Amino acid sequence: MTMPLRVLIVEDEMTIALLIEDMVTDMGHEVAGMAMRLPQAVELAETGEFDFAILDVNLDGRRSFPVADVLSARGVPFIFATGYGSAGMEGAYVGQRVIKKPFLASDLENVIRSVA
Repeated sequence: MTMPLRVLIVEDEMTIALLIEDMVTDMGHEVAGMAMRLPQAVELAETGEFDFAILDVNLDGRRSFPVADVLSARGVPFIFATGYGSAGMEGAYVGQRVIKKPFLASDLENVIRSVA
C-alpha cells in the first residue's frame, strides 16, 4: 500500500461522485475536496491541498481543462474520467491519461498507482 493521498474529485453527477468517493476511501485515501461545477473546481484546484485529482471532462456542458491547467501549474498529478475515453480529449490534453467510465475500483487504483 502506498501512502494515503489527498484526492480532489471533480464530477458533475452526484451518484458517480459518491461512487468515486467510496472507491477512493476504500483504497485508504482521503477525499480532500469535491466539486460538481467548473467555477468551484477551479477555485478548489487553486487553493486546496491535493496529492492527486480525478477530473470528469464534461462538467454540466463545460470542459474541465481549466482545472487541469491549474493542477498542472501546481504540479499536482491528475487523470481525466470520461465516458468517451481518449476520444473525448482535446488540444493540449490529447494523450493525457484517461480512465473510461464506467470503471471498476481496481482500474482506478491501478491508474492512481501509475500516476500519483
